[in-house]
Order: sequence, then C-alpha cells, then structure tokens
Amino acid sequence: MIKLNKGQKYLCCSVAALLVLILVAPAQAQPLPLPNLNIEVGGTATEPEQVVGSLQLLLLLTVLTLVPAILVLMTSFTRIVVVLSFLRSAMSTQQAPPNQVLIGLALLLTIFIMSPVYQEIRTTAVEPYLNHELTQEEALEIGAKPLREFMFRHTREKDLALFYTIADAPRPQTRDDVPLNILVPAFVISELKTAFQMGFMLFIPFLIVDMVVASTLMSMGMFMLPPVMVSLPFKLLLFVMVDGWHLVIKSVVESFH
Repeated sequence: MIKLNKGQKYLCCSVAALLVLILVAPAQAQPLPLPNLNIEVGGTATEPEQVVGSLQLLLLLTVLTLVPAILVLMTSFTRIVVVLSFLRSAMSTQQAPPNQVLIGLALLLTIFIMSPVYQEIRTTAVEPYLNHELTQEEALEIGAKPLREFMFRHTREKDLALFYTIADAPRPQTRDDVPLNILVPAFVISELKTAFQMGFMLFIPFLIVDMVVASTLMSMGMFMLPPVMVSLPFKLLLFVMVDGWHLVIKSVVESFH
C-alpha cells in the first residue's frame, strides 16, 4: 500500500475535483442560444414576383463576387498600389513594408479619395432607392454617373480611342454614350501609365545614391562587397530626412484632384 503525505493528498484531491468539474459541468450547463439560419433552395416559382425576387438575389450574389474587381479597376486603388510598389523597389528594402501593409494603406487611401464619389452615389441613388423613390434600373443608372465622371477625369482620350478602334465601334457623341466595357479598360491603362510616371520620378534620387555608392566602392577596390548593402542605409536615411512618406502620400492623393 502506497502512503501519501499531506501535500500529495492535497494535490490528488485538487486534480480529482478539477476532473469532476470538467466532466460534469458541461452536462449541467445550459446550451448557448444561437440563431438558426436556413437557406432553402427548391420548389417552383409560380408567381412573377417570385421569379423577379430570385433573379434579384442571383444578381446580388453575382455583384458581390465582382466587388474586388470593381475596387481594383474602377477606383484609385490601382495607381496607389503600383506607386507604393515602385517605392519599395526603389529603396531595395525587399519585403519592408510587407505586402499586407502596402495593400492596407492603398485600401485606406482609396476609401479616403473615393469618399466624395460614394457620398454622391448614396445621396442620389442609394437613399432614394431605399425610400422607394427610384426603381432598381434607375438607381443603377444614376449611381453609375459619379463613378463614370471620376473615371473620365483620369482617362486619356488616346486610350479611349484605342479601345474604340479595337472594338470597331462608332465614335460617341457625348460621355453618356461611352459604355463601361470601353471606359473601364481605358481608365486602367491610363492609371498604369500615370503610376509608372510617378514610379520613374521616385527612382531617380535612389538611383543617384546607388551610383555614388557603387563608384566609391569601385574606386576603393571593394569589388566583392555588394553596393546594395552599403547604399540601403543611406537611402533609408535620405528617405527619413526628407519625410518621404509624407511627400509620397501627398503627391499620390493630390494627383486625383
């Protein structure tokens, strides 16, 4: 027979009590009430209202799947994220800042820049539609106008003419005659050109630092030392001294006004 001292008996009693609480307490506890959500697909739509409701639900789900593409291709997101990517490449910082930070910053700046457009869409289309003052087709047509105006302001006529030539479509008389399947790709390539121009300007000061460091290392005979390792601290110091993030974000935001 094994004899236990007082401390061991206390430890065994504590472990036994803990096991009882673990095994017995869940059986006595009341279940946490959670809402029950059921989506049922079946039956036959016999009334026109049921068919219209089903089609509207299908259309809504389709639009939700296209939200990322709409965000990337029809807003200021493309220019911002490309410029920030060029900035990181020019500084040769590899993954600093990481992609999550760059995309998050680009997303927040996009919300900031597009907020006037969103407010106009909400005032002219969303709220009247929710108040049953507009039909769905009228709300979509009116709500697309502020977004189309934003894209027109930053789209070059040369790019619009390119896609009209490719599509072999007749030239429009007004802006309202330009369809989205031509306006959106023209807007995207215009944004890419602007972003590459800004990226080129960002590369110039860092390229000068790289050239100076490389020339200095070659004159000293230090051929085995990578110039990037030496120039990186100087580029970071230059970027911090001129308050680079402030200048870059200011230039990107003001380019949309």
